[in-house]
Amino acid sequence: MAKHSAKPASAFELGCPCCGAVLKVDPATQAVIAHTAAVRPKTFADLESAARAMKEQDSRKESLFQQSVQAQKNSADLLEKKFQEAIKRAKETPDTPRIRDFDLD
Repeated sequence: MAKHSAKPASAFELGCPCCGAVLKVDPATQAVIAHTAAVRPKTFADLESAARAMKEQDSRKESLFQQSVQAQKNSADLLEKKFQEAIKRAKETPDTPRIRDFDLD
């Protein structure tokens, strides 16, 4: 009878499709034994470009705020016009009682 010497399987590496990290997995325990995070590129090349991007973002925020203020001012005028039109229609419409369906029974 021959003895089988079971050679333990070595750990293997897997790449994460979401974040690009490398996971080292032990096949015997099916557990992650090592993790190497993916290298992320720098957002900005230097401090000057980061400062420039922040200034641009601030100017966009200010522009959006001013647009919001103008829209709010215009909405007050629009609501006033709608209110005046509703009052005008209410004055023109005679005050007749409405007949509901169950009043006819």
